[in-house]
Amino acid sequence: MKQASWTRMTWVLGIAGMGIALASCGGEGGEGPIVPPPPAPAEYADKHMPEGWWTDPKIVEEGKEIYIGAKNPDVNCSSCHGKDGKPVKAGARDFRVGERMKLYSDSVWFWRISEGVPNTKMKAWKSKLSEEDRWKLVAFERTFGLAGKSWDPKSNAWVSAGQVASK
Repeated sequence: MKQASWTRMTWVLGIAGMGIALASCGGEGGEGPIVPPPPAPAEYADKHMPEGWWTDPKIVEEGKEIYIGAKNPDVNCSSCHGKDGKPVKAGARDFRVGERMKLYSDSVWFWRISEGVPNTKMKAWKSKLSEEDRWKLVAFERTFGLAGKSWDPKSNAWVSAGQVASK
């Protein structure tokens, strides 16, 4: 009888330990390990934020209106990613995790919004949003985890806003 109780207790503790380990994997946001996304395909690789848009408050505000579904009710990023960038649906990227988001160039971010993400619920939005509106989304979404940053295609890195070299 004691052996059976010991075995059951060991099993329960093992299962509980696995649950704790799984819950803690992947760091903040529960999105798994922080790894770079695949590079943008050729058709997107040379696309970059229009000059001056990173620091333009009007562009960022228009991006917010698109993000929350105010401009086009068919497009509401916040319904999955949350109004503050914290996901409200499982699997949605947490835009607040700067360590992850800094791995996304503006081209990759734009590509993912445009074409969606395979094997996820992230849809392609290029049929519902103009290229300009997709860039406005990128400008707004980066404010969650990369506030004050701009993508510099010349250095291939996020830098302080306003330091992006002219094209």
